[in-house]
Formats: sequence, C-alpha cells, structure tokens
Amino acid sequence: MKLGAIQTAIRMFFPAQCILCREPLDRENALCGPCWRKMPFIDGSVCNKCGTPILGDIHAHLEDTCEDCHDVPPPWDWGRAALAYEGEARKLILAFKHGDRQEIAIAGGFWMAQRVQGLIAPDAVLCPIPLHWRRKLSRRYNQAEFLAREMARHLNLDVRTDLIVRPRPTIPLEAADQIERHARLAGAFDPHPAVFQSPLPREVILVDDVMTSGATLSAAAQCLSHAGVIKINIVVLARVGRNG
Repeated sequence: MKLGAIQTAIRMFFPAQCILCREPLDRENALCGPCWRKMPFIDGSVCNKCGTPILGDIHAHLEDTCEDCHDVPPPWDWGRAALAYEGEARKLILAFKHGDRQEIAIAGGFWMAQRVQGLIAPDAVLCPIPLHWRRKLSRRYNQAEFLAREMARHLNLDVRTDLIVRPRPTIPLEAADQIERHARLAGAFDPHPAVFQSPLPREVILVDDVMTSGATLSAAAQCLSHAGVIKINIVVLARVGRNG
C-alpha cells in the first residue's frame, strides 16, 4: 500500500479534530471556526519587553513598554506572546501541560513563530526553558522544548538545549506573588557543562509556554548573560495579564 493510501486510511479511522473542542475538521492540528474566534490572540500595540497588550496613546511616553517594564526593565531586549492566558487559551495550555496533549505544540509553535517573524536575526538560536529532571520525569516531556522545535521548523533556526540547565528543583510557584517568584527562582539555572566548549551564539531566544511574573525567564536570561551571551530575547505561547 502506498503512503498516500495509508494516510487516507488513517484519516478514515482517526479523522482530524479541533485541538480544543475535538469537533471534526478537514485538517489536523488546527482550531475550528468557533474556537478560533474565542481564542485570545494578542495583536495590536504590545509592550516591547513582555508582550502584554498596551494602549498606544497612553503609553507613548514609555517608549512602547508597559509601566511595570518601564519601572523595572527585564534582563532581555524584547519579548512577545502569542496569546493572553485566559479563557480558551488557558484550557488549551492546561491540556498541553497536564493532559499529555503534545500535538498542541504544533499549532502553538506556529502561532509563536508568526508572532516573532521579522524580529529574529538569521543566526539566532532558540533555547527552551529546561525542566528539572524530576519534573520532566513526571511529565515525560518538556513542553517548552516541543514549542521551540515547532518554531524552529517555521523560522529555520537551530534549537539549543545545551546552554542552560536547571540543577535544583524549585518550590511550586502557583500561589506565590511576584516578589516570592523572583526570590524562589534566583539562581535556579546554571550554564550547561557543554556551553563553553563551542562559541556562544550571538542571539538567544528563550522559549516557554506561559509567562506570569517573568521570574523564570529573568533567571534564565541572567544565567545566559553571565555566561557571555550578548543579546537575549523571549517568546512565550501565553502571557498572564497583570491581574492574573
């Protein structure tokens, strides 16, 4: 049986479904019309540092940054997010992280690649935020790495998992406020043992699934900066609102 016939047979028994509501679709790894319309994609004016939506006229004096990033600039050059972490986006990401829905990375990585296309230098590399080995063992995969590899396919970039490591487990952050998050994650990352065995990339794009306070990404960016990386940027699938 030829490959095309095999693929047709697979679709007959396992038809494509919306990645959120599971309604039948004519293509795989996509959203149906109603779910697409409900998905809180971020567009328009955003903070150049953290990707959160801003009102351009009100924030013009802040040079395209939100008030928080203007007051306390994060340790990277620019940041973008594809979705607001609310409603349908929150359901999708929870299924991705805790429901073993690895295929969601295909759509998520594509949305993230679209969000940063035109911002990234051709020689940049993508660096997914690593998990501590115990967390990865329990979850079985690193969702940030899945997103980075899907982004890389669309942007024609390399993925580097040999830049930073997470040698120590951190206390769960769900109930922590912003100050506690940054305190718990201080020193959470170390340079990978192999990082100094080859030239450092000129630009590193840190990739993660969700940004809340930015504490995780800040700790990772500081680790890369101390290792000698000059230009660091970030991209996440979803950004928690300031009141989130």
